[in-house]
Amino acid sequence: MNPIIEYLKQTEGTVFVNEDGYKDDFKLRPPLSERELSAFEAGLPCALPAEMREVLRFARGFDGVLDGIDFADASGFGRKDIFPHARTLAVDGYGNSWVVDLTAESQFFGPIYYVCHDPPVIVFQTDSLLHFVREVVRFGNKPWKSEIDDVHEAFSSRIWRENPCVLSLAECLATGDAPLKAFAESLGESWEFADLRNPKLGDGFSWGRYGARTLNKRWGDNRIFACQKKSFGRRFWDALR
Repeated sequence: MNPIIEYLKQTEGTVFVNEDGYKDDFKLRPPLSERELSAFEAGLPCALPAEMREVLRFARGFDGVLDGIDFADASGFGRKDIFPHARTLAVDGYGNSWVVDLTAESQFFGPIYYVCHDPPVIVFQTDSLLHFVREVVRFGNKPWKSEIDDVHEAFSSRIWRENPCVLSLAECLATGDAPLKAFAESLGESWEFADLRNPKLGDGFSWGRYGARTLNKRWGDNRIFACQKKSFGRRFWDALR
């Protein structure tokens, strides 16, 4: 049995009660037709993983918590310089979302990141869609605590305050890591870098730390990112443009 399908079946009948006492039922969304499945796959940068093909033939998502979960949403983050082939899984009702970062080499439906606009940060959630779904369901009932809440509240705020995963040019060169070094050398001192190839829960970086016009780059399909630093004067000038 597909573990995601098995868990969705086990969760049927769950009633979610939010912190205001409002109740909502766990409801599966209808599966994709073969035509819809083909159209969805055609928009991906990779072959649709077999596990996800089975899931989408069972259900395209579910309702009852957050604003619903959609495994087949075609929309992405909107910043192709960071996630060129992202697919949105869920939104939080405030314009922020959880997205799957797919590449030409993807063998599974992951990894999943929380993408926030206020503050403008990206936070690693999980490599596993099953784990994501479990944490979403856990978030739907008292005490409303899960890794979803951790990322949405604590980790996103921490990244904005501290930007803990950021590396300087010198730090990138000192690692001896060939892709990281090549990327850093191609951009230079005016950029800072974040290596999310082997992240843990809560890792990430502030994609908009230097204002709305902050430039971001990515090293191909590698999950190595860069953000161009700006002085306060430059940020002030950009805000007037």
